[in-house]
Amino acid sequence: MLAAMHDVVSRRKFLAGAAASLAVATGPARAGGQGKRSRLIILATGGGPRPRKTRGSTAHAIVVDNVLYVIDCGNGVARQLVQAGVPLPTLRHVFITHHHSDHNADYGNLILLAWTTGLRGRVDTWGPPPLEKMTRLFFELNAYDIDTRIADEGRAPLVPLVHPHEISQAGPVMQDERVKVTAAVVDHPPVTPALAFRFDCPDRAIVFSGDTNKSDNLIRLAKGADVLVHEALYLPAVDRLVARVPQAATLKQHLIDSHTSAEDVGRVAAAAGVKTLVISHLVPADDPLVTDQMWIDAARPHFSGEILVAHDGMEL
Repeated sequence: MLAAMHDVVSRRKFLAGAAASLAVATGPARAGGQGKRSRLIILATGGGPRPRKTRGSTAHAIVVDNVLYVIDCGNGVARQLVQAGVPLPTLRHVFITHHHSDHNADYGNLILLAWTTGLRGRVDTWGPPPLEKMTRLFFELNAYDIDTRIADEGRAPLVPLVHPHEISQAGPVMQDERVKVTAAVVDHPPVTPALAFRFDCPDRAIVFSGDTNKSDNLIRLAKGADVLVHEALYLPAVDRLVARVPQAATLKQHLIDSHTSAEDVGRVAAAAGVKTLVISHLVPADDPLVTDQMWIDAARPHFSGEILVAHDGMEL
């Protein structure tokens, strides 16, 4: 019954917080994704590698014609896909925005676990250096398990299926019959390069900011997009967050220098002329004093379009 009620919650009530609470209690929330050829699933929405009860570390999925494209692979991404009802063997492409562990910790694990559930086709992966080295070392680390399963379970060899591609510059990334992917270089010191990705799908354009401070490159990439999924920092809560993290003397300065305030997220969305802004990769991700409405209120003076605060499992 709760699931049925969830399906009819209006977008207005969702913004007011009702759907957010249902998402925690009953599973993934939907926010207008029905009837579209492309599924956008916000798998996990927390910024930073620290495990939390209510938000995983960043991961997103686009599904077009039952083909899976994953953008960032924070811890737990395979399970989040299963919870969203996406078959792991449909994995075809993986995109990594940058090499912080809350974005790549389960990069190799996603591929390995997809393989153990039946993946037999090619997987191309895309991201900054040293993606090729990371891929090779992951397979070396797990060689015993992989070789044992090939011999004992009759599985196809995994390593020849996976093809990493390193990206260091802006421009076209790949294109198939379903999507066209373009990258921009964004500013996320000290990690370089850091990327944002735009997916031009058959029915809409979706942009993922990755981690960045306020970026003109991102604004150009996102021009006219239907959906912008943008990281955000809630500045009034930074001191509370830093106080809970031991042995991180320069964390506060890093957060301010390398992320985008919620106010500036609104400015970026307005400058890009996007239709819907999805605030995600929340920093802090689990401060009980920071509500969804506070994120929205910070961005709203600068952006008049639709604003959603992401929750794990949300689908648009």
